[in-house]
Amino acid sequence: MQDDTFSAKRPPSVGFVSLGCPKALVDSERILTQLKVEGYNVSASYEGADLIVVNTCGFIDSAVQESLDAIGEAMHANGKVIVTGCLGAKNGNEGKDMITKLHPKVLAVTGPHATEEVMQAVHIHLPKPHDPFIDLVPDHGVKLTPKHYAYLKISEGCNHRCTFCIIPSMRGDLVSRPIGEVIREAESLKKAGVKELLVVSQDTSAYGVDLKYRTDFVNGRPVKTQFQQLAEELGELGIWVRMHYVYPYPHVDRVVPLMAEGKILPYLDIPFQHSHPDVLKRMKRPASGERNIERIRAWRNTCPDITLRSTFITGFPGETEDEFKHLLDFIEEAQLDRVGVFAYSPVDGAVANALDNPVPEEVKEERRARLMALQEKISLSRNEAKLGKVMQVLVDETDEEGIVARSKADAPEIDGNVFIPMPENQTQQPKPGDFINVLIDDCDEHDLWGRIA
Repeated sequence: MQDDTFSAKRPPSVGFVSLGCPKALVDSERILTQLKVEGYNVSASYEGADLIVVNTCGFIDSAVQESLDAIGEAMHANGKVIVTGCLGAKNGNEGKDMITKLHPKVLAVTGPHATEEVMQAVHIHLPKPHDPFIDLVPDHGVKLTPKHYAYLKISEGCNHRCTFCIIPSMRGDLVSRPIGEVIREAESLKKAGVKELLVVSQDTSAYGVDLKYRTDFVNGRPVKTQFQQLAEELGELGIWVRMHYVYPYPHVDRVVPLMAEGKILPYLDIPFQHSHPDVLKRMKRPASGERNIERIRAWRNTCPDITLRSTFITGFPGETEDEFKHLLDFIEEAQLDRVGVFAYSPVDGAVANALDNPVPEEVKEERRARLMALQEKISLSRNEAKLGKVMQVLVDETDEEGIVARSKADAPEIDGNVFIPMPENQTQQPKPGDFINVLIDDCDEHDLWGRIA
């Protein structure tokens, strides 16, 4: 195939595989946006593409294997593959070397948030068309989520050095986006029809620390690049704003009143990871000394409807039965709405691998099961308290059988859903992106069922 035939016949076409977390999804959206800006087509299949970009994850072993398998599949189906993402930056050159050893014919390998480097590789192996139709690209860029919600990434990297995590070695230290830039993107997304923004980063509540909370301009007004200011500005958009990856620093308390006022969603995703101070010390977790039970009570006093989601690790090296029981007591007292639990898994390159007293696999799993059994009872009780109430929900999907929606308490893909039968006599059926009111009449520990009120 001759490169100079593309513009005469059709624009060159790039296929895309996006793996990993919402931060990686935003990286994918930026690359796809740039491809469209430069006039490339985006192919929905390997066979219809002139080249494939694979955005990888490298955080845990299963994610590494999934990424390597995806690269292999793209190589087998297409043969021209550029690799980007966290696996490419894993432990210096280790990830890159792993990729090139298993797949020596890949065209290029980059790390995460590397739009420019990916585009340089694309230009080398698939020259861009001469006459790109820039006006075909929407102001908000290309999105991989449904059009009614979008992830808003406010920073890259992380300043913490948690012993179980290798993210800083792949994504670097914290680099916050200026608040004016973030709000302009948020306004553009709202204009494009987005009804819910999911704020993501590695450490959302540290936003602006690296910039020393530098003042920027939002619609001509001076505003500090800082977490509370960000929440206040996003709260003026009049759409759902959901905060993820919020470490429990004291200044988070000042954002909860905005939730009570309905400015942003009454929802906090806080990765506590454990409760016992000795385990948190071994983990080198930030804000590990905070009085979190007291904070949770205060948050609920300020905003009774607040939903609290968190993640925990069982079987971290050195975890004793007493330390684990401390965690069970914390879960019982905190009464969190949503909890994810992971048995500790060694991550290649993590400092925790060298800690003394590793916990046997069967003990890790047994503790994970005990914690989840306790949490399921709590989650069921929290959902039962919603029975008989009318709730506003956001419609995600519809078909002839019914409606799949989410309440303010439910983030997409990680929390529950609200299932509603499709009304038979309604002339205007709800569609994705619509807000509707629903009377809740049934539940389990994860999901709710109801009918249009």
